[in-house]
Amino acid sequence: MSTISSRRLGLRALSATLAAGLALDGLAGCSTAASTDTGSSSSSDAAFPVTIDSALGKAVIEKKPERVVTIGWGSADTVYSLGTTPVAIEADRWAGDKDGLLPWFREAVEKNGDTLPATFDVYPEIDVDSIVEADPDLILAPQSGLTADQYDVLSQLAPTVAYPDQAWQTPYDTQIEIIGKALGKTDEAKGLVDEIDTTLADAAASHPEYADHTFAYVYAGGDPGTLSFYQKGSARVDLLSALGLKMDETVAKQPITQGTFTSVVGLENADMLKNVDLLITWFNDEAEEKATEQQPLYAQIPAVQRGSYMVSLDRQLGMAVSALTPLTVPWALDTYLPQIDEALAKVGE
Repeated sequence: MSTISSRRLGLRALSATLAAGLALDGLAGCSTAASTDTGSSSSSDAAFPVTIDSALGKAVIEKKPERVVTIGWGSADTVYSLGTTPVAIEADRWAGDKDGLLPWFREAVEKNGDTLPATFDVYPEIDVDSIVEADPDLILAPQSGLTADQYDVLSQLAPTVAYPDQAWQTPYDTQIEIIGKALGKTDEAKGLVDEIDTTLADAAASHPEYADHTFAYVYAGGDPGTLSFYQKGSARVDLLSALGLKMDETVAKQPITQGTFTSVVGLENADMLKNVDLLITWFNDEAEEKATEQQPLYAQIPAVQRGSYMVSLDRQLGMAVSALTPLTVPWALDTYLPQIDEALAKVGE
């Protein structure tokens, strides 16, 4: 029996005793694949062992990872951009295709002729058996909602890297740096961050008028009578700020709900948005949009009334601006910038 096969048997036995109670807030998927190195690697055994502390525990990575599993948003993109195809990734059942894969990731992998990774579900429970089948030597979840109990289970399967501070609040540059360290590719990771920053700076420079406008990114399709403000640390907000737009001061002062990247207020506080030039939101579908926009308090928001209001029903674009990665940023900007321009043209009319 091969080493991998015997290890899988041991992990399956372990997972059978640990699988209960692994519920994870997030989006989901399911399948199988082999590890592929997508290019020449500058990581070497000399970079290891590597120790990474997170809010949930310490991961000691003894040698260069060969079989990487990712959980949460954006990590699969970065792992692939650093030269390794993950063996399994969390499926995206909200914006992904039938396999739970997002278009920019699939396009990149298929363009290079590499093998697509397996996908697995995390909602309503983490599919531990699929992770065991992938036989990981590293699990990356630096931008996720992983709980302490889930971390304890996963870290028995392989070294597991969670978020450094709060769930779902890891900035894109920090996420990339963490992944680079875990893979022994810190210099390459810095290069990826620099590429993203340069792309965003160039976009901001080509739209100097953005600096004269305020914005808020909101969601009102959740609990009835509530309004959520996305805050700094959310990729949605960080992207707009990097493009030169200024977050509305009143919105920015609202306290963040623990474990999220939003502030939640009652819809009766919609007048907090009275000075916002550009209002951006998303909905799951047209029915949700209609129900929200029919609420008088929402309809009276100045940006909604004058049309400096961006509504996204495009789930793939919504996901792309929610997880800034080396793959999503160039994919999203070609669509996003014209939409911003069109909405801002309504300010002052």
